[in-house]
Amino acid sequence: MRIVVADDSVLFREGLIRLLTEAGHEVVAGVGDSDALDGAVAAHLPDLAVIDVRMPPSMTDDGARAARRLRQTYPDLPMILLSQHIEIRHTVPLVASGGFGYLLKDRVLRVDDFLDTLRRVAGGGSALDPEVVAAILAPTRHQGALAALTQREHDVLTLVAEGHSNAGIAARLSLAERTIETHMRSIFQKLDIAEHGDRHRRVLAVLTYITHRPPSAPV
Repeated sequence: MRIVVADDSVLFREGLIRLLTEAGHEVVAGVGDSDALDGAVAAHLPDLAVIDVRMPPSMTDDGARAARRLRQTYPDLPMILLSQHIEIRHTVPLVASGGFGYLLKDRVLRVDDFLDTLRRVAGGGSALDPEVVAAILAPTRHQGALAALTQREHDVLTLVAEGHSNAGIAARLSLAERTIETHMRSIFQKLDIAEHGDRHRRVLAVLTYITHRPPSAPV
């Protein structure tokens, strides 16, 4: 896989490049700011971009805003955002388009899981860090359209947001895959999500979960 890495920390960036290279991937560019990221993607047209949320020039959300620009210009470019802090302001439209992941940086240390996430996102899937999901979803319990979901349905939808397949969710919850399929049908029905193809409906379910948080929820 051909990858662009964007992170202003030279130590972290070089460590990540080494990890990816040793895993058999080709890092075509390693850059330290959002402008250089734009140029690297245009020059190399990579298979995946790994982007730090906070980069120069403002050191706030430049990486996240660059990711949204890149998605508009390169709609098929898979991207993974990395951050030391939970920031969800820019994630909703990116999750909706697929081929997107958002992980806290310490997840990179779980090398096998991180590399598996790269493969899933590069294949068009989505993956949200469990702590990011918890920050997004915890305040939404019993809010609006979500009030009808059972606790088990909340658990299932949380794992969907993390990017797991029905089989993966079944394994984590020690349930039969058919049971997970039943839960998903119930979730789609309760959230009034019509037939659009399973992957699209899963994304819509996650978006419903995210966008029904109250105004006081973290952003």
